[in-house]
Amino acid sequence: MFIMANIKDNIPVKQLLASVRAFDSPLYVYDGDKIKKQYNDFISAFDVPSLKVNYATKALSNINILKLMHQLGSHLDAVSIQEIRLGLHAGFTPDQILFTPNGVSISELQAAVKLGVNINIDHIETLEYFGHHHPDIPICIRVNPHVMAGGNANISVGHIDSKFGISIHQLPLVHRLVASLNLQINGIHMHTGSDILDVEVFLRAADILFEAAKGFDSLEYIDFGSGFKVAYRPGDISTDINRFGKAISRRFKEFTKEYGRPLTLVFEPGKYMVSEAGYFLVRSNIIKQTTSTVFVGVDSGFNHLIRPMLYNAHHEISNLSNPKGNPRIYTVVGYICETDTFGVNRILPEVSPGDVLCFHNAGAYCFSMSSNYNSRYRPAEVLLLDGQMHLIREREQFEDLLQGQVPVL
Repeated sequence: MFIMANIKDNIPVKQLLASVRAFDSPLYVYDGDKIKKQYNDFISAFDVPSLKVNYATKALSNINILKLMHQLGSHLDAVSIQEIRLGLHAGFTPDQILFTPNGVSISELQAAVKLGVNINIDHIETLEYFGHHHPDIPICIRVNPHVMAGGNANISVGHIDSKFGISIHQLPLVHRLVASLNLQINGIHMHTGSDILDVEVFLRAADILFEAAKGFDSLEYIDFGSGFKVAYRPGDISTDINRFGKAISRRFKEFTKEYGRPLTLVFEPGKYMVSEAGYFLVRSNIIKQTTSTVFVGVDSGFNHLIRPMLYNAHHEISNLSNPKGNPRIYTVVGYICETDTFGVNRILPEVSPGDVLCFHNAGAYCFSMSSNYNSRYRPAEVLLLDGQMHLIREREQFEDLLQGQVPVL
């Protein structure tokens, strides 16, 4: 259930270069039309009476992206009180936001309750606390199915050693708490967090969740989280969302018939919606040849794009300034004062100082994981939508580095 992809197809090169000319580099650019296509393709893949998409805020939380998702009809998945407040600011109503915290304080949980959002609980003690203090509020239970669906171990969260979710083997305790505290359970949830490499494995996890759902007689929805694979390099595979949608829709409708009441099918895509719509643009500062390597040093670093250094993520790189140049082999590095590598032994059209390089798949978990390390400014963000170029975040300046600091000397 995979499709092959060429991620360099249909790149808006002219608009990307125009964005750099207008707003300098480094620069994040998001293709809003691509986001709309991803959303519409996703919802079209499923054939169920009731489908809900909760966009995963953590993937890309710029307020304009949230507003775009809201306009498309998406609801929101939030993992912090700050993401909840961003969602409310973007126009989502509390009932359109699902709060799925992990390891947060009781005060943060209480703040979410006061804001009126839906609550998803993944911890026995938190469930017990909630039952004592808020038994009248319907809640969702996050289950850990102990299934490794594939992909990078750093982003897999449904396996037995994960900190996330209530173990499927702890459900008898959950049922005792539900009965003794009169808890109202209106949803059940899982999230493998992985790139789904084997849809059959995912469906086996779904069957585990279906079986768990039978123990709750007042459910309104079943939430399968996300984990859909996107292509990161030419010829890479990605989840065939249409085949996946048909398979899970069929299984879901069979279950709802067995369950005896209508249910909503819920997913929480983040990366799937925005990864391929994002481009990170930098300029080459230097070309440096050593005894064994030719380096391209660019005007950015892992303070802006940490994924390659954090968990060896691959981002395809293009030379937008010289796409037809003679191919050469480069190691592309950043300007941070420690090992700071974007890509090793990459074949690129010949790069000269000042060339604009483009990192692909920069929509998800890129700006949202950026920092001011080395006291560098975070980049500006631009949205391309309906043929127009919009600045949606200003580039930081020196004053931003001082914001919040209190001089005492």
